[in-house]
Amino acid sequence: PILSRFTQIEVDHGEGPYLYTTDGRRYLDFSTGIGVTNTGHCHPRVVAAAQAQVGKLIHGQANVVYHKPVLQLIEELQRILPPHLDSFFFTNSGAEAIEAALKLSRHATGRTNTVVFQGGYHGRTIGSVSLTTSNPIYHYRYQPLMPGVYVAPFPNAYYYGWSEDETESFCLKQLRHLLASQTAPEETAAMFIEPVLGEGGYVVPTPGFLAGVQEICNEHSILLIVDEVQSGFGRTGKWFAYQHFGVEPDIIVMAKGLASGFPLSGIAARSELMQHSPVGSQGGTYGGNAVSCAAAVATLQVLEEEGLIENSARMGAKLMERLKALQDQYPAIGNVRGLGLMVGVEFTSAAGDPDAAAAKAVIKECLDRKLILLSCGTYGNVIRWIAPLVISDSHLDEALDIFADALEAVAA
Repeated sequence: PILSRFTQIEVDHGEGPYLYTTDGRRYLDFSTGIGVTNTGHCHPRVVAAAQAQVGKLIHGQANVVYHKPVLQLIEELQRILPPHLDSFFFTNSGAEAIEAALKLSRHATGRTNTVVFQGGYHGRTIGSVSLTTSNPIYHYRYQPLMPGVYVAPFPNAYYYGWSEDETESFCLKQLRHLLASQTAPEETAAMFIEPVLGEGGYVVPTPGFLAGVQEICNEHSILLIVDEVQSGFGRTGKWFAYQHFGVEPDIIVMAKGLASGFPLSGIAARSELMQHSPVGSQGGTYGGNAVSCAAAVATLQVLEEEGLIENSARMGAKLMERLKALQDQYPAIGNVRGLGLMVGVEFTSAAGDPDAAAAKAVIKECLDRKLILLSCGTYGNVIRWIAPLVISDSHLDEALDIFADALEAVAA
């Protein structure tokens, strides 16, 4: 009962962009397990890789042995990551990977404090939830949380009602002010940032903001840690969202789309940073599981060889165009934003206030028409489009037609 639930659907199986229920209904799944099944449900190559690995080795604990899938995964990741990110640590979930990055930042710098950005979501363990600012439910009655966390504004131009230049200038100025007034640079180990906000509302930062953050980090030898848990592996039309903004992070946090649904996460960092962590200071029983790693290898190969990242960019452009046309038709849509197939539609009232009720009503109408969409944002008023990267024009047209019908039904 502690789990919130988006639907009551009982699923029998999934294939590509569809889920099939135990009573024979078919749903177009634009939730992708909250940004996990980027290759669609049960991609044949991922299934085959996992099945083959199960017959060879299911679990080879990382402290005890090496196994071929994890070594292959490192090779695949080295091909798509910048050369300076040449050292890896694998675990099971995004939150655990955030914890690993947090601990590494303290070891590598000898500093204690962390800067995060308003609206960020970084997980639910006590350490990672202490970095999360997207919704108070994640903190509710868990206080006091981990100390040493300081929150800077994220450049959400629509929220502030300013131009992108004004918003960016304000947020960078406030970040510098935070380092002058709350956490001294010599006490600040790292800045954690989602290159595109996930749970916080699918907000794309202003074009120069991440570069400005990196400049500030470089001035003070503060580590820049990008949380690509939801935005990674083709989701935004590039391998990673940070690549849209011309920055070079010190640590990347990965999970979700890495293994098409098998539990696997990790961090990639500069090896000289990893050298600061004492042997045995990080670990985990199941991290880098052999079957998950085999699925991840197949996932990365499918994303590249089947052109799914390019498809994400192409489908995303079409999605944005159609959604903006609907925005012109329906005043309840206040803002449409996104990169690739990571797109948010924000609902607002006539007075410009967040309208969670409208977003919820549209989601329900879509579900009744066999399209699964999810909400996000601090106020729950953003509908997020997280389509699998395998979708075709016909799949997208089907979803958009349903969405348009749902908007009409709610407006009537």
